[in-house]
Amino acid sequence: MTVHSLFATPFYEADLAAPDLLAALATSARSLAADDGAGRRWCRDHHYPGYTSYGSVPDLMVRDPNIAALARALAPHLAAFAAAAHLDLAKRLRIDNIWVNILRPRGGHSGHIHPHSVISGTFYVEIPEGAAALKLEDPRLPLMMAAPPRTADAPEAAQAFVYKAPRPGTVFLWESWLRHEVPAVAAKGERISISFNAK
Repeated sequence: MTVHSLFATPFYEADLAAPDLLAALATSARSLAADDGAGRRWCRDHHYPGYTSYGSVPDLMVRDPNIAALARALAPHLAAFAAAAHLDLAKRLRIDNIWVNILRPRGGHSGHIHPHSVISGTFYVEIPEGAAALKLEDPRLPLMMAAPPRTADAPEAAQAFVYKAPRPGTVFLWESWLRHEVPAVAAKGERISISFNAK
């Protein structure tokens, strides 16, 4: 008898820790949050628990040299993940949008995907004590209907949800169709991350 494991979902994790870059990005994120009135208004109007520049500052890679430096540092990781996922690309992947997220304690981000992109990801700048891990959902979950739950000792590849805990300097990459979220937990401080899409 043979049991094959089919339709794997690739997920990429790497360490991009450079203390100078982390400190510079934390300064950039907080400065942007202080200066971006449109972003703060959007967060207030949509009850976002903190600050995000998503939709309010489309030119971050031009505006901020620290964000531009991060985008350059991410390029080889995007290429490595695309190769490992066997993506047949006619052109090199490029980050086409990038945004800052600052989640306050008890803040979260509900489940979502990133349409119109090939690869999405997040780079983690500051992770306070007690911060939530990234929660990833098995993309087959809506189709499982009467499928029973998995046993408590099931391997990670068989779980319906997988949690990946980042550290400052961690970069996570995944294909943009993969549903993910940040559960709300009582962290001890602000969780600063920079998310991006590539196509």
